[in-house]
Amino acid sequence: MKVLLVNGSPHEKGCTYTALSEVAKTLKEENIESEIFWIGTKTISGCIACKKCAEIGKCVFNDTVNEFAEKAKEFDAFIFGTPVHYAAASGSMTSFMDRSFYSISSSGKSEYLRYKPAACVISARRAGTTATYDQINKYFGITEMPIISSRYWNMVHGNTPEEVKKDEEGLQSMRILARNMAYYLKCIECGRKEGIELPKREKITFTNFIK
Repeated sequence: MKVLLVNGSPHEKGCTYTALSEVAKTLKEENIESEIFWIGTKTISGCIACKKCAEIGKCVFNDTVNEFAEKAKEFDAFIFGTPVHYAAASGSMTSFMDRSFYSISSSGKSEYLRYKPAACVISARRAGTTATYDQINKYFGITEMPIISSRYWNMVHGNTPEEVKKDEEGLQSMRILARNMAYYLKCIECGRKEGIELPKREKITFTNFIK
């Protein structure tokens, strides 16, 4: 069982990384493998709604989004970490999430994400964490991914990694999140061994508000 931890910060080893590292350390204690995937600092374009992903099987922009999509099929769960920029996820992380989730779902690769547990980790100096937490969780809800929680909202506070390490409650939330994720993965594994099947799929119905 493996968890992919996505670092959506422009700083490879900054506050978001520090929080994700606490998660990774606890997952290891629970005998769960993990890997941190940094989205980097190169420009990540927003989705242009060209819908080419449905035709060619991947996003038309060949960048870190397609790299993530290929890795996603190898992992059993995901945790997406982002700093807070203006009470929302970073611009790069928002573009990354928009394009990753849309292109994977539209290209016939929904099984890369569907039914796999997910969580978010939010890092801020002071405020905007709960708005960002709500934002990121919406990606999971629309993709049929079970959302894993902690005993508090999954957030840490601090302006530097050193300050984050002093956020005792925040780091405890990271550890509890990791243990809850490990528990859920082990339950899935037990269910699989018992032959419990995934939920029956219905053909998706699309409507709008003028019909």
